[in-house]
Amino acid sequence: MRPATILFVFGTRPEAIKLAPVIEELRRDPASFDVRVCVTGQHREMLAQVLDLFGITPDIDLGLMQPDQNLTDVAAAVLIQVRRVIDETSPRVVVVQGDTTSAMAAGLAAFYARVDVAHVEAGLRSGDVQAPWPEEVNRRLLSVVTRFHFAPTGDARQHLLREGASEVFVTGNTVIDALLRVREVELPFLSNRRLVLVTGHRRENFGAGLESICQALADLVRMFDDIEIVYPVHLNPNVQQPVRAILGDSERVHLIEPVDYATFVTLMKRSTLILSDSGGVQEEAPSLGKAVLVMRDTTERPEAVRAGNVRLVGTSRERIVSEAGALLCDPAKLAEMAQVRHPFGDGNASKRIADVLRAAVVSSAP
Repeated sequence: MRPATILFVFGTRPEAIKLAPVIEELRRDPASFDVRVCVTGQHREMLAQVLDLFGITPDIDLGLMQPDQNLTDVAAAVLIQVRRVIDETSPRVVVVQGDTTSAMAAGLAAFYARVDVAHVEAGLRSGDVQAPWPEEVNRRLLSVVTRFHFAPTGDARQHLLREGASEVFVTGNTVIDALLRVREVELPFLSNRRLVLVTGHRRENFGAGLESICQALADLVRMFDDIEIVYPVHLNPNVQQPVRAILGDSERVHLIEPVDYATFVTLMKRSTLILSDSGGVQEEAPSLGKAVLVMRDTTERPEAVRAGNVRLVGTSRERIVSEAGALLCDPAKLAEMAQVRHPFGDGNASKRIADVLRAAVVSSAP
């Protein structure tokens, strides 16, 4: 039996983080799998950091990033170019991850080519097509064209089953696999103050929402002279402009360039509190025993909320200050929230995914 070609398609740093352990796992079995990696090229610099960390060299780089491109441009380019890659590589399965526009378009390209789609982190639902936007719609569309649904949790599995999916496998989240592989790095710029780590870049928060978040951060450093804020600022101008305008001169606020994954994991481990609108942080923080205030009104990861590590606070300046201030003032309350819990798996998700794909490849071998 010849090894089956498995084509991974992704373009952003979060996708790379969550697919790298799966790529590693499949490459351990070259008799079954011929792994090909196609990157679409949206987050070129940030993507390269992750690929270098995990020792992955792309086989194909589509280089689709263009100045001022919109979601329609991305979807159209990925649909056309991934279909060309499929024609050239003849994969048995196309693997995509999560809820990006590139993942959705790559899945659709595979479906049009009558190639099976495997969706890693399938079944997440917020219930609101406007939040997160456009991710909620992307993940729903992907589920329609997917054969192998790799659900990270039982909640995700139930969503898929209610929508009529059949081949659904609860694997845990591969981000925990990646997290457990990463070692801390030195961060000499940090002081002995309590660290508040911030990420904020969601599209639905652009404008007034992000401005309110930044004003809340400025309030917090004025209220607490024993904290410092570290905010790796996304390169998108819609994020850079308001963040630097409001926080650029704030004492004890470090506005830094986007960091590599190992550095970000170290920042999470060192943090006293995390303020974020990121989905990945909600998954990682419980396994590190960290408390997260999520600056969104909805979440597709309710498992983290039920576990107790995550609380939704929206983007209201007053609410963020109130919730963060209460935790920073009460170490016992913060400690109760910041316990090690594992709602998203045990670090073996990649192995479970490989086992499913191996069984499918063997059973359908020519």
